[in-house]
Amino acid sequence: MSTYNFLGLVNDVNRRVNEVELTSSNFSSSVGFYAAVKDAVNAAVREINQQQFEWPFNHDTQKEYLSEGEVRYLIPRDVKTLDMDSFRIPRDTSLGNDTVRLKLISYEDYLDKYLDSEYNTSESIKSLPKYVFRTPSLEYGVVPPPDKDYPIAYEYYRSPVTLELYSDVPTIPEDFRYIIVEGAMVAAHNFRGDNESSQLSQRQFEAGIKAMRTLYINRYDYVRSTVRGQ
Repeated sequence: MSTYNFLGLVNDVNRRVNEVELTSSNFSSSVGFYAAVKDAVNAAVREINQQQFEWPFNHDTQKEYLSEGEVRYLIPRDVKTLDMDSFRIPRDTSLGNDTVRLKLISYEDYLDKYLDSEYNTSESIKSLPKYVFRTPSLEYGVVPPPDKDYPIAYEYYRSPVTLELYSDVPTIPEDFRYIIVEGAMVAAHNFRGDNESSQLSQRQFEAGIKAMRTLYINRYDYVRSTVRGQ
């Protein structure tokens, strides 16, 4: 099996339809059917990712530093969903702080109770942050304003980027490459006018996504019984 990357996925489709495989040398300049297959692979990846907001393979943890006196901070541009309950300030012995989990407050509560934090430059209001809020824009905020450049960490789910280079690798695990290929086959068959095969690939693609959801999303916590039989 070919390497699991953009080139490998495109060639998986090419083999299925008995087309000559691309190489790393001619991948970027490919046109016609080959360009259509590249678009189809990206479309399949997007469709899989759009079927579920919180696929575990798109989970990431952001680690950065707060700035003394600053309340608002930009969140990563690739954020799809942000876990506001995951914000914490990790222990930092050089700064003298223990690990603290920040409590979530609404933006309305922030405006009602802490808005002056953005404009008050007094050192007396600065401290180790206790609360976090999300703004209507792509920002989060902390209060009180930090009195030091504390580290901060939080978790989120990424919106995967479009595959472009032949060596680009999807965030979707390789175990499910066959699902990406099946999704790309829908467009490949349509390109060739084979509607019957396209419909079959569509059904298999949907079944594959359903299986992924069952494996990763539809999980249940079980309660173990401690009752002993007579």
